[in-house]
Amino acid sequence: MKKVVVALSGGIDSAVSALLLKEQGYNVIGATMSFWDNIAPASKWCLGGCYGPQEEKNISSAKRICSILNIEHIVIDLRNEFKDIVLTYFISSYMDGKTPNPCVICNAQIKFSAFYEELKKQELDFDYFATGHYARKNYDIKLRRWQILKGKDLLKDQSYFLCLLNQEQISKTLFPLGEKTKEEIKQIALDNGLGFLKEREESQDFIDSSVYPYIFPAEAFTSGEIVDINGKVLGYHRGLVNYTIGQRKHLGISGMDEPYYVVGIDVEHNRLIVGPLMGLYKDNLQARNINWVSIPGLKETIKAETKIRLAHNAAPGKVIPLSENRVEVRFDEPQLSITPGQFAVFYQGDLLLGGGVIE
Repeated sequence: MKKVVVALSGGIDSAVSALLLKEQGYNVIGATMSFWDNIAPASKWCLGGCYGPQEEKNISSAKRICSILNIEHIVIDLRNEFKDIVLTYFISSYMDGKTPNPCVICNAQIKFSAFYEELKKQELDFDYFATGHYARKNYDIKLRRWQILKGKDLLKDQSYFLCLLNQEQISKTLFPLGEKTKEEIKQIALDNGLGFLKEREESQDFIDSSVYPYIFPAEAFTSGEIVDINGKVLGYHRGLVNYTIGQRKHLGISGMDEPYYVVGIDVEHNRLIVGPLMGLYKDNLQARNINWVSIPGLKETIKAETKIRLAHNAAPGKVIPLSENRVEVRFDEPQLSITPGQFAVFYQGDLLLGGGVIE
């Protein structure tokens, strides 16, 4: 009997993943990652985030799931790794005026790497690793390469988060929910004694901005000018880490003839640049540190759809290689709020080609 370790968050998706694999005949072990290091008062944290004091409830839920499924459960302490990799990346990105995507980094370097390696140290002797991502994988015989595809439920598709995975990581991973819809998952949970998970809120945010003072250095909150695209001072910001491209709310400015949005972040001069909505539309971007997933690389210009954030509908255009791991994307139509620091992820239909950081 093949043994599989399921990354169990305490939520419905990973729980049903474990259930489905057990029904398929696998020897299943549930494993939960522990990140929380009590860095700030519990009352200050967004309880919907993946990094916060609600972790105790998540672990308790995971234990309950394993009890119902009659499978072993273990908790892996990854506090140091999470701090050194994910929090450091998150903080340095914002300090550099970029908007990070910690979920992409966490998947590639924590869940599918540090977590996996720590599990191996437990001498569990498992054959596969599984997660509750809505994504699929395929092996292309001609390319001799593992590929990632969008999940069947396109509204829940999470392949975007997997754009930095390498061939070894994909090869040993199972995605039990890839061919399922969210509604099917809810029904399976209900039919198998896991109905209580339907009431649990899904984690949406990485961290709540109200606790930034606990993780960012004091200089991150140095006030500075809010200016329009012509340099006219319109007000003062509360520290650039509180803002991102495309933001409209909480700017603290008024008196304009139309709504103004964040259109630029000038770290060198500690200025927040704002302007009308039209200033947020661009028809191209450059991306670096490209990780090619389903193809070995890019030698020539191709037509593809590019997703510039999770909630963005992948937009058609051309992907042009500039070097081995840097590309330019030229969209057929201008796109709203192309944000430096976020990930551009390239698709051809359901096939995830690769992704990299927007410059």
